[in-house]
Amino acid sequence: MPQLPAPAYPADVRARLDADAKEVIARYPGSRSALLPLLHLVQSEEGYVSRTGMAFCAETLDLTTAEVTAVATFYSMYRRKPSGDYQVGVCTNTLCAVMGGDAIFDTLKEHLGVGNNETTDDGKVTLEHIECNAACDFAPVVMVNWEFFDNQTPESATRLVDDLIAGRTVEPTRGAPLCSYKETARILAGFPDERPGAVEATGGAGPASLVGLKLAKGEALSKTRVVAPRDGQPKDGQREDAPSHDAQPHDAQPHDAQVHDPSPTERLSSHDAPQQTSASDPEFPAGPAAEEGE
Repeated sequence: MPQLPAPAYPADVRARLDADAKEVIARYPGSRSALLPLLHLVQSEEGYVSRTGMAFCAETLDLTTAEVTAVATFYSMYRRKPSGDYQVGVCTNTLCAVMGGDAIFDTLKEHLGVGNNETTDDGKVTLEHIECNAACDFAPVVMVNWEFFDNQTPESATRLVDDLIAGRTVEPTRGAPLCSYKETARILAGFPDERPGAVEATGGAGPASLVGLKLAKGEALSKTRVVAPRDGQPKDGQREDAPSHDAQPHDAQPHDAQVHDPSPTERLSSHDAPQQTSASDPEFPAGPAAEEGE
């Protein structure tokens, strides 16, 4: 049975999208290159990439609907069905998982009454597990519309989704202020975010990410460590007392070993300073396995 044509956008919506698409396409040497931002553009209109949106992209870029569909179904950031105002993604990749990401995801599924990639009945929150967000220093990480909420716990993540559903103001750990998923899609299409606080905001590396850089430069670490907010604590200048550490790798040799103290320019990484594991794990000593019969 032949598929019915995709419904068309209303005339006013089509005129607005035509103007926006023209601006986007002008940034690229070939119109085909504009497909990714155009998919974000139509997603900003309906909250997902509908058949109407794909037909618009195909017509505008002189592509087949099959070519557009192939791209729209490849990238997970393009939604194929209506979803929530807030996309709550819980990282369940290795480090976040072992730090509590799996527990957070299971807690939110039960609390919200939804499964993976499902939306609450009120249309507010879509829950999904996501792959690494390149924020392992702040594991476990939850993202809402691609803004970071670092060092989460099941309790803090539960409060987060409750606040989103109740319409209370929620501030990401770092980066720009939170906005709706449709607004996020328009920003990803390449249109400037001119909201107060968004222009000044940066999503740069936090203090935990900069420790390695300081070690590489030979800088001593602070006697206190900076931690990301938990349980609604302030995010600016928060510090937690911790034992002081010398600026040396985790895997440095034991104190009774004769170790050359490198200058800052020679300082080794942990990968260059191996140590035997037998001292900490006698059942699995370091070194080659003995040949059978020896």
